[in-house]
Amino acid sequence: MTQIPPRAPAGPECFVRLVDADKVEAVRSKMPGDSDVADLAVIFGLLSDPGRVRILIALLEGEMCVCDLAATTGLSESGVSHALRLLRGPRVVSVRRSGRMAYYSLADSHVRMLLDLGLTHVGHTGQDRLRMVGSAHAP
Repeated sequence: MTQIPPRAPAGPECFVRLVDADKVEAVRSKMPGDSDVADLAVIFGLLSDPGRVRILIALLEGEMCVCDLAATTGLSESGVSHALRLLRGPRVVSVRRSGRMAYYSLADSHVRMLLDLGLTHVGHTGQDRLRMVGSAHAP
């Protein structure tokens, strides 16, 4: 019978459980509350879907209706409506009604900043952003 050697730890082990108590306390004192962390996790979860991200990138250029968002992103109108319903709950997008039409926009400058920072992080700025939106539905 072959014996399997014990597995080595995947990474360095902490032999001392608290190295810098002052730093730990300083960081803990600045840590947001549980509900704020949960709300942020919801927003990042919403941003995990490429279709929803395309919609938000399109809205960087200003308010749009569902039909125009569908044409811009290559998603179905039903898919866009569903995504917008999810994005309205945590106030990522807002809606303005004009008669029977509904126009969607980014909820506030914080959402715009989050998207701009994310796009900058992945290397897409300025005109690259518009090309990315336009190519989202290209074959």
